[in-house]
Amino acid sequence: MVHISDGVLPLAMLAAGFLFTLILLVFSMRNIRIEEIPKVSLITAALFVASLVHFPIGPTSVHLIMNGLAGILLGRRAFIGVFVALTLQAVFFQHGGLSVLGVNAFNIGVPALLAWQLFEKRRGLESPHLEAVFGALAGGLAVLTSVLLVSLELLALGEAFNEISLLVIGAHLPVMIIEALVVGAAAGFLLKVKPEMLADSSSKIMEVN
Repeated sequence: MVHISDGVLPLAMLAAGFLFTLILLVFSMRNIRIEEIPKVSLITAALFVASLVHFPIGPTSVHLIMNGLAGILLGRRAFIGVFVALTLQAVFFQHGGLSVLGVNAFNIGVPALLAWQLFEKRRGLESPHLEAVFGALAGGLAVLTSVLLVSLELLALGEAFNEISLLVIGAHLPVMIIEALVVGAAAGFLLKVKPEMLADSSSKIMEVN
């Protein structure tokens, strides 16, 4: 359950989620170029589809997240893709909800940006298979960070949510391993066949044009 549903979080937390999401959307969309839109749209579609398939585990459920993959492919634009995918899921499938859209976008989008920054650390290092290794680390880190954010938010609601917050972490450990392997393999493969698909190294966090 990385998507938190409507009616769970208090108003203050919902408002904070929308505030931080708005700030990150401005950052993510800054100086976007028209030629970037097809790539962003493609990855957004992948995010949309990947997290629609749920596997129930007790009172919660798990699904692929793929925010690490979005991070290594889109860089700073990853947050846009996450936000649009979550919005479409909430509108058409009531997956998550509109009131928690800000919090859910934060929980999934921020780890995507962290995955991008971790993937960038490979540059300047001389070692074989760096893309695959750093891609795997980015994929696993993104899932882990998302799950920890959700668990902390649930713990903040009180003791009644202690058990489910721990269940969320445990249930997503296999997802973390799967996504680490998938993102690592994708990064290594794309380096060989289409390296331009990987996040552009010129897209720095402090970029000023």
